[in-house]
Amino acid sequence: MRKIAKEQEQGGAEIDLTPMLDVVFIMLIFFIVVASFIKEAGVEVNRPDDNQPDDPQDSTSILVEIASDNQIWMENRRVDIRAVRANIQRLLAEDPEAPVTVKVEKGAEAGIVVDVADAARESGVAAVNWASDR
Repeated sequence: MRKIAKEQEQGGAEIDLTPMLDVVFIMLIFFIVVASFIKEAGVEVNRPDDNQPDDPQDSTSILVEIASDNQIWMENRRVDIRAVRANIQRLLAEDPEAPVTVKVEKGAEAGIVVDVADAARESGVAAVNWASDR
């Protein structure tokens, strides 16, 4: 009897970790399943085809250029971000079917690019295209 009592005093009480591991594995499976159903938001980009003209100024589209220092240029003049929508609407009055082409230089902030794209869509343009340098 004394021998059993001494072994229990020295060994102490043991904790069974099996239920805790079951809970952890169930949580892991839950998070994996939930993560597979999460859809990330993004911006839809319409890239021009290869058969279109190389220079966007030669086509009949409305050209909006965003410089690397975040300046916005339309028709060879600097435009404020608040005036982009009005300028696009004015140009659309001349040619209602004209698409908008946004040409962005490296180094421009993404917020300015998104603001210009939003202004173009709000002005009622049919398509917003993105010019790319090859």
